[in-house]
Amino acid sequence: MKVHGTVAEGFEPVRAAFVRNFETLGDRGAAVTVYRDGRKVVDLWAGTKDIDGTEPWARGTAQIVRSATKGVAAAALLLLHQRGQLDLDAPVGEYWPEFKAAGKERVLVRHVLSHGAGLPVLDTPLTPLESLNPLRGAEAVARQAPVWEPGADHGYHALTYGWLTGELLRRVTGAGIGDWIAREIAGPVGAGLWVGLPEREASRVGRVGRVETPADDGGLRARPKRSVVEAYDDPASLTRRAFAAITPFPDQNDPAYRAAVLPATNGIATADGLARFYASLIGEVDGGVRLFTPATLAAARTEESAGPDRVLVINTRFGLGYMLHGSASPFLAPGSFGHPGRGGSLGFADPESGIAFGYVTNGFRKTVTADPRAQGLVRAVRGAVRAS
Repeated sequence: MKVHGTVAEGFEPVRAAFVRNFETLGDRGAAVTVYRDGRKVVDLWAGTKDIDGTEPWARGTAQIVRSATKGVAAAALLLLHQRGQLDLDAPVGEYWPEFKAAGKERVLVRHVLSHGAGLPVLDTPLTPLESLNPLRGAEAVARQAPVWEPGADHGYHALTYGWLTGELLRRVTGAGIGDWIAREIAGPVGAGLWVGLPEREASRVGRVGRVETPADDGGLRARPKRSVVEAYDDPASLTRRAFAAITPFPDQNDPAYRAAVLPATNGIATADGLARFYASLIGEVDGGVRLFTPATLAAARTEESAGPDRVLVINTRFGLGYMLHGSASPFLAPGSFGHPGRGGSLGFADPESGIAFGYVTNGFRKTVTADPRAQGLVRAVRGAVRAS
């Protein structure tokens, strides 16, 4: 396997772990980038741009990152709060009056960010065509009754999170969240990430697809508990219904889907773009912009929801829009925060060590929160940090 890119002295184990992902864990095309204290220390890529092609992965190749998009959407709302435009403890209906329907008067902005709003499902799922229009999703969520008392419990809002955050931002700013992220986050930071892919960037994005878990993966196979398997198999469970809020799920290689704005699921990023974004949340990147103030950073990674997740059927921990380090999604250290993407991708930051991490792949496995390929890379980064 020919691996391209560089690693700084002391981070050589990350390259070894990256090679193992191809040799043992079935990666076809992938990239990983790590920043430390705003400086790039790992920048590696290998394999093919398309999962079913032969064109090599190049510097700047981007892929869809699924739910890793949620961390970017969360930053948009937290920046509005930082600027005094959005009150985290205000009812969502204060900004979005139609949202008050069906018993949602007490849903707070804070509940939306921490997956406590009670709105992980749609009684009437959207079709793939309907999902391309963000207003249709917002209208559906506004009609939906909560499935638990808002703020009393939590469960992963796999798809509805995007319509909730996107419409909140639109009501506050008048802008679409994809355009706002491009103007206020990706542009100033210099990050290669998009929510709503512009046509001019389409040629750099690879085709994605499913890869099977190797029979011999070095003991890293994720073995879900029986309760988790049963939840995904039961059409009536909150788990199945949450992931079926768009039915059937769209073709992720469809240009129309990639151009749509679905801030829970269809963000597209380079590994550098994802890592650079997280680096900008915790400090200056290459002497440039820092997005979060210390107060906003503290709020983002303060635990808001924890324990049994009504949707994922495992224990999860959430701050304001971010998963926190724990058994469901191990990051670098207890103070880390970030977001995985179903199937493999991962972005996170660890303020104490100054580490920001991004991994993207074109091969999706059946993992939701802790893909073995990403976890192998995280362990290598952890070892390098401890040794430094």
